[in-house]
Amino acid sequence: MIEHMPWNLCSRLWPLRHRFSFSVCRESQFMRIFAGVMSTMSILLISTLLVWFGVLCLVSRFSGREADNDAFFRAGRQSPWWMVGFGMIGASISGVSFISVPGWVASTGMTYLQMCAGFFFGYLVVAFVLLPLYYRLRLTSIYAWLGTRFGRRTRRTGALFFILSKLTGAAARLYLVCLIIMHFILPGIPADSTGGMWAFVLLSVGVIVLIWLYTRRSGIKTIVRTDALQTLCLLVALVVMMVMAAQRLGLDCGGVVQMVRESEMSRVFDWDPASRQNFWKQFFSGVFIVIVMTGLDQDMMQKNLTCRNLREAQKNMCLYGACFLPVNMLLLAFGILLYALSAASGVTAVGGDSLLPTLVGEGAMGVAVIVPFTIGIVAAAFSSADSALTALTTTTCIDLLAIEDRPLSEAEALRIRRRVHVVLAVAFVGCMAVFKAVGDQSLINAIYVMASYTYGPLLGLYAFGLFTRRRLTSERWVPAVCIAAPVVCGVLDYVAPRHWGFTFGYELLMLNGLLTFAGLTLLSRKGKTTGNRTA
Repeated sequence: MIEHMPWNLCSRLWPLRHRFSFSVCRESQFMRIFAGVMSTMSILLISTLLVWFGVLCLVSRFSGREADNDAFFRAGRQSPWWMVGFGMIGASISGVSFISVPGWVASTGMTYLQMCAGFFFGYLVVAFVLLPLYYRLRLTSIYAWLGTRFGRRTRRTGALFFILSKLTGAAARLYLVCLIIMHFILPGIPADSTGGMWAFVLLSVGVIVLIWLYTRRSGIKTIVRTDALQTLCLLVALVVMMVMAAQRLGLDCGGVVQMVRESEMSRVFDWDPASRQNFWKQFFSGVFIVIVMTGLDQDMMQKNLTCRNLREAQKNMCLYGACFLPVNMLLLAFGILLYALSAASGVTAVGGDSLLPTLVGEGAMGVAVIVPFTIGIVAAAFSSADSALTALTTTTCIDLLAIEDRPLSEAEALRIRRRVHVVLAVAFVGCMAVFKAVGDQSLINAIYVMASYTYGPLLGLYAFGLFTRRRLTSERWVPAVCIAAPVVCGVLDYVAPRHWGFTFGYELLMLNGLLTFAGLTLLSRKGKTTGNRTA
């Protein structure tokens, strides 16, 4: 949930790693769910998508009059703090999360709110520990600090871990949303047929081209505005669907509150030490997840670095953290309504990630629900994907190609940035096509696992740099340490439940960071830091 944030990868990973392949990802299940969708729904969905794309392009046209690299990377450092904070809500909720979170209440109740409480304190750490560092150095890419502290090799290592994680993770989330849209639009085409493959590829290309079109000129400057718009539409769509569900159940506002309060699924706190949902496990995991998936993530931090000054960026982060708990409470309450509607409407075999798509596809809330449903999943998916594409372009240009450190003219730097933007857009389509061709059951789950592991080395790198004054004796071994840590964690995660009867949860992220920290300690000695190195 952090897409950052923080909800998009880590906060979804562990509860889903053994069942993910049996829910949203299974194409045969999607075919069964959507085979009977009425043509009216398809028409409404296509019309909604076209209008939505038109609005985004219109916003881009008015906000993208400045097409230089300063606007693309930094938005001129003039973004309104409230707009950044509000827009980050939508960016942190992927389209998959929009579908999955309501379905979680049957298995875990509302215990996810325990982690959301930890998120808030994690945002305070980001606001008052990391943001002052980034603003003091006037960074465009946060991984430039790794170059300042350790050297260029470490900077590139951190950037590559981010690129690997963000590209595969964002493409996987967008892939699943495109799969849902395709089955609504073309329910009669077999998913595993040649026609189904080509239809999916064409849809993916169309979506990525549209995202590229409205981000290509002003990048993050446009993203700040479109994310705020998409967050507003996402929340409005959620409220509208809740109203539709309540009307079908014959409930008014008071009745909805009473149903949620009296439901067995409304349990928030879990104090069982052996439970994965134990309060303290969830709370402290939430703190660390936010630190790594927001504070150490270029995608999330790039928006914050466009504010006018540190004080405004801190206000933006606090606003974002304060809004995250009630928004997720609304999603979970929506899930309780959907389960009640499922029982009342006689829709069987519904649960988990299939809950909302099934009820929409079978008309349990009426045909008109396709409009807010489409807006909700597309707004959530696009606000994650567009900022990911922009952040990947920024990191590649700034950290790997070093266009701001080389003696390039503005025209040359602009040309490089535009080429990188196109290449990464093509890479998005390529990743989505591979997911479709190989089959999503095992591949997507592996992508989510791999993506979560990449944040551990970043956590270790930043913790070692911030909280020690030790100097690396040989920077060339840093990539090896950062690769070894998640490999060891993967081995432990495989061996522990089979031989020791212990199953790792969110704490594996912290162990990953700790192993990286320990490895860096072995490669260092006491002395002055390498803060005078050239980034």
